Amino acid sequence: MSLHFLKQSPTFEVRYIQDLIMGTVHARSLDPLPMQGPELGFHADDIERPDMEQESKQEVLENKDVIVQRVHIDGLGRTKEDCLTYEIADVFRAKNLIDVMRRAHEARQKLLRLGIFRQVEVVIDTSQGVDALPNGLDVTFDVTEQRRMTGSYNTMVGNNEGCMVLGLKLPNLFGSAEKLTFQVSYGTKETSYGLSFFKPQPGHFERNFAVNLYKVAGQFPWSSLRETDRGVSTEFSFPLWKTNHTLKWEGVWRELGCLERTASFAVREESGHSLKSSLSHSMVIDTRNSAILPRRGALLKINQELAGYTGGDASFLKEDFEIQFNRRLFWDSVLSASLWGGCLLPIGDKPTCIADRFYLGGPTSVRGFNMYSIGPQSEGDYLGGEVYWAGAVHLYSPLPFHLGKGGFGDLFRIHFFLNAGNLCNINYGDGPQAHLRKLAECIRWSYGAGIVLRLGNIARLELNYCIPMGVQSGDRICDGFQFGAGIRFL
Repeated sequence: MSLHFLKQSPTFEVRYIQDLIMGTVHARSLDPLPMQGPELGFHADDIERPDMEQESKQEVLENKDVIVQRVHIDGLGRTKEDCLTYEIADVFRAKNLIDVMRRAHEARQKLLRLGIFRQVEVVIDTSQGVDALPNGLDVTFDVTEQRRMTGSYNTMVGNNEGCMVLGLKLPNLFGSAEKLTFQVSYGTKETSYGLSFFKPQPGHFERNFAVNLYKVAGQFPWSSLRETDRGVSTEFSFPLWKTNHTLKWEGVWRELGCLERTASFAVREESGHSLKSSLSHSMVIDTRNSAILPRRGALLKINQELAGYTGGDASFLKEDFEIQFNRRLFWDSVLSASLWGGCLLPIGDKPTCIADRFYLGGPTSVRGFNMYSIGPQSEGDYLGGEVYWAGAVHLYSPLPFHLGKGGFGDLFRIHFFLNAGNLCNINYGDGPQAHLRKLAECIRWSYGAGIVLRLGNIARLELNYCIPMGVQSGDRICDGFQFGAGIRFL
């Protein structure tokens, strides 16, 4: 068997199912190809009904062994041919017609995933030429490359704020699916500029390397703090068994200042410049059917960050995790349970920085409390904590009376929730039992109900009626209706 990459773009005509029956296979894969069985995706009203003899020939064709002799990729311009070999190699392993169609469809998805093609069509035909075998097939991928430069503008929602994003992208920069991206984001509390270079490993798109240069300026009114970060980072992502890992180094020059003249003395003490150099690792196992509003599956996410050993004046060890379980129940309802937690351990005698601590509270975490208004505070400014935990249980159900079912109404869900959490500072010399007692004291919790709107697979909006409980001195609550928007919710 031989593999050919052709620069020409021959024109193929779409034939009907009779060609499949008589032995010529030809299909375009703009729609998902069938995964199994004799159904080939044609509507009954669009074709003439074949007689019994033709049906038997079709069945024989589907079950008999075939050999993929050649694979062509037409329409290539600046893309290097060798980087595509890995993506289409499985097509040669097909044993019968249905297997060819399935593997060709999978190869098409891999080519689209590279982000260098606007369109990919698949054509399967019988082999032609002097070396053609009686059961030989040729598979052709007809591709349309992305433009050398593309622009975009959109809006994003996260952490209960919105922003407008303008982007300029150079896909397939050197012909091997590299990508150079420049992005500007302007939001209600944060403005950022970023330049990133992305390079996947040929044949293993999940293994990729990225370099980022960025500047981020943000305002944090709950702490009367403003922060400007200028940094560089490198990342290497790779799968391992059923997990996905990311190794990262980050060097960032941080400038902290007071947002208001009335800022507390504790915040003023944090003002100034600092340099952080850190190594971090994250591991993710995600079997959910959706990251925004899942109906089944589980999530495990673990992050570690070590700062100070590669330079800089910030020294700490930071650990945090996220666990979520989702189970579908009766009447299309879903039971969901989540648990977050983390700790920040200073290394040396220097205390941790306000920019590195954890924050808790608000419509995306412990509902019924204002944004990040739980935990240590000074003169009304919240300083964050070194240890935290938060948990929640939700019961999601469709809209009552099946309103809008099968249409717009499927984007909405009713939910009942109970969430709780705590954020504090601990003395690491007291021992584990003292730490657990500290975390179990002064637990904030709330319950309520609301409506959830899923915005595609991008973000979600919540409007809840909350009843906060376990309120402590200094906490700011939202007793009644509370609106939330973001990607990550407890």
